[in-house]
Amino acid sequence: MPAAELALLVEAAEEAGRIAMRYFRLPSQHREKSGGQGPVTEADLEIDRVLRRRLLAARPGYGWLSEETEDDPRRLERRRVFIVDPIDGTRAFIARRPDFAHSLALAEEGEVIAAVVWMPRRGLMWTAARGAGTRANGRPVRVSARRDLAGAEVLATRANLAPEHWRGGPPPVRRRFRSSLAYRLATVAEGRFDAMLTLRPVWEWDVAAGALLVAEAGGLVRDALGRPPRFNTPRARLPGLLAGAPAVVEGLLERIAPETQRAAAEGAQGRAGAARTDGSR
Repeated sequence: MPAAELALLVEAAEEAGRIAMRYFRLPSQHREKSGGQGPVTEADLEIDRVLRRRLLAARPGYGWLSEETEDDPRRLERRRVFIVDPIDGTRAFIARRPDFAHSLALAEEGEVIAAVVWMPRRGLMWTAARGAGTRANGRPVRVSARRDLAGAEVLATRANLAPEHWRGGPPPVRRRFRSSLAYRLATVAEGRFDAMLTLRPVWEWDVAAGALLVAEAGGLVRDALGRPPRFNTPRARLPGLLAGAPAVVEGLLERIAPETQRAAAEGAQGRAGAARTDGSR
């Protein structure tokens, strides 16, 4: 069954890419969302409409959770739910940079079972189905085999490595950056970087697909409290996310300050402001 669902997601992602590339060549029209949630473009909205119509027509009994659709709490009653970010990396899209992605996932009872991350401008597609591994443009991939935290290459913003977030100061890693959370997770899944982390609350649609990519590539995926992430939750937020080579992720988790874990948990429950995309350097 996950294979059939994955094929459906791949076809939908490819259609999203065609729409995105049509808009990519035009002057950008965008506005800022309320509450500091970042920009939204006409491309975001059209892709969201097309994906919702296409996927729910194919699977009418499934729920829907998307960055660009008003949340319908009836999704919580559905066994399977599509979790979609029409364009992850909207700022890159507006600036005509290639680092934007379409992130599509299908969750079953809280766990992602099929996922696609498609970057049409770069011609890169990562896919995963539960129990079937992860592929990059059809090629099987695995996470990094790194076993030491010291010197590990970790995708993160500068703010996430600030001393106050860590026991005894920042971990001894080499920081790298990519603008899209989906892109970060995908590159970690194929072993180009050792891990990624974000300690602020994140929306489920930003990381659902990428989380399965890493897990099926042999990686460890945990929230900032050290728990396996659960999806299709009432608030659709996670208290941070760490993913990558198991030894590196475990080493990072051991060092997170309790105050940072508490803030992430409270933020995911909406008591410390809305979650924001972790897209600034």
